[in-house]
Amino acid sequence: MLLIQNGRIVDPVTQTDAIMDFLIDQGTILQVGKKIEVQADRIDATGLVIAPGLVDAHVHFRDPGFTYKEDILSGAAAAKKGGFTTVICMANTKPPVDNSDTLQYILEKGKQTGIHLYQTATVTQGMAGRKLVDMEELARQGAVGFTDDGLPIMDENVLLKALIKARKLNKPISLHEEDPLFIKQPGVNQGDVSHQLRYGGASHTAEDIMVARDAVLALHTGASLCIQHISSANAVEIVRTFKKLGADIHAEATPHHFTLTEDAVLKYGTYARMNPPVRTEYDRQKIIEGIQDGTIDMIVTDHAPHSTEEKSRPLEQAPSGIIGLETSLGLGIHSLVQPGYISLLKLMELMSKNPMEFYHLPPVSIQPGQPADLVLFNEQETWIVDQFASKASNSPFTGWTLPGKIHYTICAGKIVYQGD
Repeated sequence: MLLIQNGRIVDPVTQTDAIMDFLIDQGTILQVGKKIEVQADRIDATGLVIAPGLVDAHVHFRDPGFTYKEDILSGAAAAKKGGFTTVICMANTKPPVDNSDTLQYILEKGKQTGIHLYQTATVTQGMAGRKLVDMEELARQGAVGFTDDGLPIMDENVLLKALIKARKLNKPISLHEEDPLFIKQPGVNQGDVSHQLRYGGASHTAEDIMVARDAVLALHTGASLCIQHISSANAVEIVRTFKKLGADIHAEATPHHFTLTEDAVLKYGTYARMNPPVRTEYDRQKIIEGIQDGTIDMIVTDHAPHSTEEKSRPLEQAPSGIIGLETSLGLGIHSLVQPGYISLLKLMELMSKNPMEFYHLPPVSIQPGQPADLVLFNEQETWIVDQFASKASNSPFTGWTLPGKIHYTICAGKIVYQGD
């Protein structure tokens, strides 16, 4: 048994924010209360926040096919260090997760990680955007949702069929929204910085037009749909409007989109190149407003590891994306909680409760009978972003001092990460 004492429990499921003790036995929370006295191993959590383990509903572990960038075990190590006990992997592996064999390979390897790993399947075969996968079979085999993340689904007839099937299967669809017609060169916002760099850039219209189309389709079909890594102020407003109209539409925001602006490309170069790009301060503030009012339901990392060699290429040749699992909590506190935009309880809702509910998984709560999936961190204690558990180090936040130092990550009652 493990007794955790004197910690500040911040639980978005029960809306609890209180100093309490709790007892863990055989992977389950046995008792929660004041001043529990029992013979057990102990952690004195004085000064620490104890929250349900974080959930990242958007990660790329590159396995199979690109394991020089990351693999399932190294990605899970990064997740543990970042306080995550559950991750949901995207399907753009090689081969992509458009078949049962690849899906089962990932799920079986995920059982070795010490955390909960779920897998999405692609919407279309080969992510080509033309022919649907066997959604019924992949759902039966364990896919928790469907996404061609990395590529937009341009054919609305294909997407319409997918949404109708997904609703029947009670599975969500998540969409990468960038119309290539409005992208001269990807990864950098089309604006002042792209003009300064003489780089074509990606217009916010590329996102806006796709979000508008797919919001209408979500309303029409009643399917559960998520706009991935939202970056545009207009897209936030479109999602807000269609939520009011009754669409089952959701949105993700990443820490880099609510922390950085396009100016980051001037400072960090390819380490600030991502799809969709970080945009203007106006867009950043509108994303924060969307987080505040519930238009944006989830904070995800879009953890996208690449090798140092790849990111060392010129801006127009380097791949887009950054790693994010190990900095997500710190950036959430730094960019949202400390400036007073949201409470810590709201942050935990965005980083644990809501992502589970979107994927129709039971959210973890710190109550008797619940699985002991937990993160223990000091909201005020700072740490320097320097060494990564990920294979990759492509982060613009290297060298930053962030709050929210993680002391323990506990999954199924076992300590899977312990900080210095």
